[in-house]
Amino acid sequence: MKKAVPLIVLSFCYLLGLNSTAVNANPKNSPPPIENLHIQNGYKTVEEAVLEFEKHFNRDLTLPFKIPPIPFTHYFGRFNDLEGVINDSLDIEFINEQLPENHYKIDIRPYKTKISIHEKDVLKRMKLQNGNDAMFVHVPGFDVLVFSIDDCQYMLSVDKRNTEKVSQNALVEIANSMNSKASFKSED
Repeated sequence: MKKAVPLIVLSFCYLLGLNSTAVNANPKNSPPPIENLHIQNGYKTVEEAVLEFEKHFNRDLTLPFKIPPIPFTHYFGRFNDLEGVINDSLDIEFINEQLPENHYKIDIRPYKTKISIHEKDVLKRMKLQNGNDAMFVHVPGFDVLVFSIDDCQYMLSVDKRNTEKVSQNALVEIANSMNSKASFKSED
């Protein structure tokens, strides 16, 4: 009977896989962390990117207080300083590493270099609480709300796969959460 106990324990361990060969993942085959990909594409912290925008345009920037009601794992910012002020813009991205459909963007550019919206792409027009005009625009893959505050054009974009969780009304609430008290900095 004493020999039967170790055999039973050994058999039990074998069934549980305790004697199986370990398999290690090769780190060379693993995809790079998502933050590395964004850093390679010029993204940095939102705070750093906002400061670059404000310094470049010598003005304070107004941002929404609210974000969509979906979980995000990362957020990044990128100030695009492209040959003068013609194409300069600020991109802020919120993403979820495990849920790619949880993707939200804020694109900001000075109104004098705004993106022109074709009337055929406008799905709906409305007024924000501050009285400014806003419009929902057709963009493949994204629901987009476009509006202007403080001489800047804002585009709030959310992945269309989240339309049920982030409705047009939710994007309007985000836009309405902005406090439009930004001002140009004095040049001392």
